[in-house]
Amino acid sequence: MTTRCPEPRRIRKAADPYILLRRAGPACALFLAPYLVHAQDIAWPQFRGPDSNPVGAHARLAERWSKTENVEWSQEIPGRGWSSPIVAGGKVYLTTATTEGKSKPPQIGTEYSNEYVAELSKQGLSQEQVLERVTARDIELPKEVMLHYFLYCLNLKSGKVEWKKEFYTGRPPGGRHRKNSFVSESPVTDGKLIYVYVTNLGLWAFDLKGKRAWSTPLEANPMYLDFGTGSSPALAETLLVIVNDNEKQPFIAAFDKQTGKQVWRTDRDIGEKGRRRSGWATPFVWRNALRTEIVAVGPGEVLSYDLTGKELWRMSGMSGTPIPTPFAYDGLLYIDGGRGASLVALRPGAAGDISPGEGKTSNEFVVWSQARAGTYLPSPVAYEGGVYVLTETGILSRFDARTGKLTYRTRIDPAATAFTTSPWAYNGKLFCLSEEGQTFVIAAGEHFQLLHVNELDDMAQASPALVGERLLIRTEHRLYSIRRGR
Repeated sequence: MTTRCPEPRRIRKAADPYILLRRAGPACALFLAPYLVHAQDIAWPQFRGPDSNPVGAHARLAERWSKTENVEWSQEIPGRGWSSPIVAGGKVYLTTATTEGKSKPPQIGTEYSNEYVAELSKQGLSQEQVLERVTARDIELPKEVMLHYFLYCLNLKSGKVEWKKEFYTGRPPGGRHRKNSFVSESPVTDGKLIYVYVTNLGLWAFDLKGKRAWSTPLEANPMYLDFGTGSSPALAETLLVIVNDNEKQPFIAAFDKQTGKQVWRTDRDIGEKGRRRSGWATPFVWRNALRTEIVAVGPGEVLSYDLTGKELWRMSGMSGTPIPTPFAYDGLLYIDGGRGASLVALRPGAAGDISPGEGKTSNEFVVWSQARAGTYLPSPVAYEGGVYVLTETGILSRFDARTGKLTYRTRIDPAATAFTTSPWAYNGKLFCLSEEGQTFVIAAGEHFQLLHVNELDDMAQASPALVGERLLIRTEHRLYSIRRGR
């Protein structure tokens, strides 16, 4: 039997050319390879990249940089936003929000609120008084701020701002912890339209020249303690998918990406009423050998849905504050359940409740599970046979991707104690960007080796984009294009 390979011109137009490689079979792998590399060179369509596993393929990606070394360009971005940049058609897109008047500044680390609570409690204040004080210091409420929300388009090669569109003006739909921003959701693109999502506010679609194609307002739902939002949208064939885990009624919904009209909405039976039901994890569209499904981690449980919104399977044991995003690697799905929860590897085809049960670490669909290996803020990355897991306090662990065996766990550096950005990898190295703008470069492999540290001297929480030989890093004030000098 002869295997017929897809034509190159069709590959270039495919929304996800990596799927073609899996469908075509080994006979076409060599034929398709140049086009697949080209596809990664020109696009970084969503948060954490095409496969939600940020790994670069270009040999010339820079390994050393500073504010001046290997900086092709840098561009100041007004306002604040922890959304990540995306790239399509030689353009970079990202969102930001500017404030009329003063805005509460961000602060490094995650323990300061807990320390403040303990300090107030020692003073004999009631729980209501403590909450009031913490809110006044750490939460920015809608009544305190007037915002201008923008979508920026920059030239990938020069960094020049080609256009910017103010897509909303007004008070935010809810508050934010000063650790968060009012636009922490990253845009997503299919190469034709740029889709912008602000949780509890709305959806917008713009063409590549900045013309608005459609907008869909969304109702506002309360988030836990007004901490703000952060779950980015995802594309699944003709659907634009969002997950809104909130204190009123968590749900997942899909919209027609051409019109913005809602196609379906499914309430999520997760969490416990009266307790935390909010979540910040971005859904992952898992295109595996058996089907396409939408995996959404929520407080207490992770659920997967088909493209009609029907639940396929669920698994308990997730954290009450889910943030890390699922991803696929070498045929398996990896789920970081959050701080204090498990890191889990799953095989395709699950149905129903697949929770391993007390004392068990595997079953028919759970390949392996590592207790308490989950993280609070950064999502893991899989690279060269290992899954690298970084905690918000700077502890790095490596697990064997196939077996789950721990190969090492160590602190990156005694001075590095605050991380939000997800690690990424290329050229045999792992990169961990701290909130203080330091990137710790670590040799990939079974033994930990810190190679060097790159300094940008600006707060960073966004995850980067890897496009060809360019690395795009967003800090609090600037967007950098890191590119090795010729």
